[in-house]
Amino acid sequence: MSYYVIEGGKPLKGRVRVAGAKNAATKQIVASLLTGEDVVLSNVPRIGDTDVTLNVCKSIGLNYKWQDTTTLKLSTPKILTPEVPLAFSGINRIPILLLGPLLHRYGKAIIPMLGGCDIGERPVDFHVQALEKLGAQIVYQEGRYYAVADKLHGTMIELPYPSVGATENILLSSVLAQGRTVIKNAAIEPEVIDLVMMLQKMGAIIFVDTDRTIEIEGVDELYGAAHTVINDRIEAASFAVAGVITGGDVIVEGAEQHHMLTFLNKLRQIGANFEVLDKGIRFYHPGGALKPIALETDVHPGFMTDWQQPLVMLMTQIEGLSVVHETVYEKRFGYTEDLKRMGAEIQLYKTCLGEKSCRFKSLDHAHSCVIKGSTPLHAADITIPDLRAGFSYLIAAAVAKGVSKVRGIQYVERGYSNILNKFQSLDANMRLVEE
Repeated sequence: MSYYVIEGGKPLKGRVRVAGAKNAATKQIVASLLTGEDVVLSNVPRIGDTDVTLNVCKSIGLNYKWQDTTTLKLSTPKILTPEVPLAFSGINRIPILLLGPLLHRYGKAIIPMLGGCDIGERPVDFHVQALEKLGAQIVYQEGRYYAVADKLHGTMIELPYPSVGATENILLSSVLAQGRTVIKNAAIEPEVIDLVMMLQKMGAIIFVDTDRTIEIEGVDELYGAAHTVINDRIEAASFAVAGVITGGDVIVEGAEQHHMLTFLNKLRQIGANFEVLDKGIRFYHPGGALKPIALETDVHPGFMTDWQQPLVMLMTQIEGLSVVHETVYEKRFGYTEDLKRMGAEIQLYKTCLGEKSCRFKSLDHAHSCVIKGSTPLHAADITIPDLRAGFSYLIAAAVAKGVSKVRGIQYVERGYSNILNKFQSLDANMRLVEE
């Protein structure tokens, strides 16, 4: 397996451009299945998750062509089969989103079990219950979900938790349903709103109301459209931390202030500097001491769970005690074990160390952590456990003293395009070794 060799201790400086958001692009590829006409997506990241999503959709009838390095032409004149092959079982969570498009265009769907990063339980109960309320009959047998429906009908759906995936699934399933569908307690992340905007271009009628309410008026048909995927706010925040923690100066082109308000506020509380520019945001270390803070993750517009890993990395280099309360995924701190091997002082707790009690209270999950800084990090041979932790490991290696080997790079390459080239463009001492 290939791995990265990174010599740390060098300030990262320069410009880097973030790619389109993986969490938006993959769902929009699925949305293209709702019409037989051409759909063109721009600013699509060339990453592993995009390839997997394209291959999953191709298996049921999607035709696609890269028109340039980031532009996809998608066309599904006919759904060839309602069955997603078992070969895609356990790879990622995209197949569950095919339920709506397959039911609308074929009348039935056969979906394999799901996969994804091991960051906690991610059940599909919300998805299944929502589709059943819309009129689908769904059973699970021998690793597959079997769904049938003559016609989906609008209904009222109140989500127990504002799940991004469940909200997206309901959107994809209700835009062609008969009547009106109302989603209460819906997710309103920028990636969800970007999907809404694409579906509107395709002919959907979707109202985003107050109090996390989304209303969908079903239409008879959707059409082709062109859409530009939003930029990746997770990648933007990760490079921001990489610049600050190494004492560098990084301009992140494509970083959008309105999608990063909460992250930027936390950076300012810490004492890191940033400057909003016309085409991005400049992040740099102020030269003096940074300050420890307490934060808790939450659904949008709260502090994004995928921002916590790089910020925990930064907290290891800040004098004092910092506290993080993870309220979205209960197993999000698994990556801290390798950071401790590199010299970080991090203690996990099963209690809610935040202003509010979360759904993991009184459960046996280490979902809070205390970071004691500042601790010098030393190089190590580490293995990336999941996608978002992967970038934090690259940051850790970039700031550590000595030469680190970072393995499991398929995880980080699954979610970040040209990651090696981007780090090298910031003068990082980083190279790929093929085994």
